[in-house]
Amino acid sequence: MFAANENIQIALIGAGGMGQGDAKMATALPGVKLVAACDCYDGRLKHMKEVYGNDTFTTRDYREIVARKDIDAVIVATPDHWHTRISVDCLNAGKHVYCEKPMVHAIEEGRLIIEAQAKSGKVFQVGSQYRSSFVYQKARELFQAKAIGELNAVEAWLDRNTAIGAWQYSIPTDANPQTCDWEQFQGSAPKRPWDPCRFFRWRNFQDYGTGVAGDLFVHLLTGVHTVTDSIGPTRVYATGGIRYWTDRDVPDVMLATLDYPATQAHPAFNVMLKVNFKSSLPEESFGLKFIGSKGVMTTSSFTKLQVIRTPRPEEFDYTIDSFAESTQKQLAQDWMAKHPAATLSSLKPDNTEVFDASSQDAHSDHHRNFYASIRDKQPLIEDATFGLRAAGPALLTNESYFKKKIVGWDPEKMAVKT
Repeated sequence: MFAANENIQIALIGAGGMGQGDAKMATALPGVKLVAACDCYDGRLKHMKEVYGNDTFTTRDYREIVARKDIDAVIVATPDHWHTRISVDCLNAGKHVYCEKPMVHAIEEGRLIIEAQAKSGKVFQVGSQYRSSFVYQKARELFQAKAIGELNAVEAWLDRNTAIGAWQYSIPTDANPQTCDWEQFQGSAPKRPWDPCRFFRWRNFQDYGTGVAGDLFVHLLTGVHTVTDSIGPTRVYATGGIRYWTDRDVPDVMLATLDYPATQAHPAFNVMLKVNFKSSLPEESFGLKFIGSKGVMTTSSFTKLQVIRTPRPEEFDYTIDSFAESTQKQLAQDWMAKHPAATLSSLKPDNTEVFDASSQDAHSDHHRNFYASIRDKQPLIEDATFGLRAAGPALLTNESYFKKKIVGWDPEKMAVKT
């Protein structure tokens, strides 16, 4: 336990754009102090000292962070292929861990983190901030209240139309084998000659990243699972291609369909995922649409939730006009007797409700939840089991795409069906 005036001392491992964003969010909270940083590029370590002071400890080797006794928690924001090893080493060393999504680079690694967290008793949180969004918490509340009736399907999308959105990250002018620790960066990945594109644009390559699946489908499935309380699908199928952004070995257009089984909380439903890095829109567009028997609930980013309840569908079409008048009348009477008029009095005149959460910073609140779990033992909002249940089926879309087949998933055991 930490006293009210005692800092939680943290280290950042992986000081790229997302990592430094996480560090900024964390240190903006009271009682959180960054004391160390690790990265394989000297320029980022220099920048960490510029931001947090010259006394900030910096290193290329994360094991020096693990060995320090003055560090209580770490943020793991490395390329995906390092997530498991660093997280497990830090948990085993008695440190709390905030690990960026996807939790793992390969599905079979998930159990290692779950077991390490259980054994250590430390807090482990996955960094998929949809889980902390007011929008998705409100959507969950409305979903449980049957605001849209029984769920039929979910459409989820995240489209981008910028170079940075397509992971074409900037390469610094001083990038070379002296300023960049290429051997340390590669770790367990296949050994290749020095390549600044692979080093700084690692999301484009299977050796280090997980592509659309790990970067973006995990976010969307986090939203689906938060709202529905589902633990995952049973079948996954994906397609797509490398279309516009071709300097990569992962698709820049990806579509996936997932089959979710019926549970006590909901009937069976389907999820359709879509990502396109050459969108028709100039701005980023992402959200989820929950389609139910009595209405539609749509989220937009972290900021907006719209619910449109629809009256029951019209029972009769033009073919009734071809029947005898007495038959038409009898059909109508029988229908109305079994289906009383729907009550829409609680809705606005256009049958629409809109909830605005633009004042919330879900990213900041996700970090707040992590440190509250450390300091005050508050319930953890996104543990390793939730993280694997979002990452597992997301990463299976890669297997389906590359192997051109439908893949089975056991959401209870969190394992691929063979």
